[in-house]
Amino acid sequence: MFVLDDLLLRPFVGIVDALHTMALDELYDIEALEDERKENQLLYELGERSEDEYRRRKEELEAELEIAREVHDHLRSGKIEVKS
Repeated sequence: MFVLDDLLLRPFVGIVDALHTMALDELYDIEALEDERKENQLLYELGERSEDEYRRRKEELEAELEIAREVHDHLRSGKIEVKS
């Protein structure tokens, strides 16, 4: 019974784990968020974005970057938990 579980479940769990990691990498893409932050700065400097809009978006992006960095730290340490 245990051998059968190992043969059938371990590959499935490995695939699900790999897909989960890939999804988190894409969802919390640090480079994309940093690019957005640079774009926000550039739009403000060019006068295409108001100061209020710039500051609001800057705060949003900084919060998202902090979360993305935490997720990536957890991914590297292998301590990701899925909570419902």
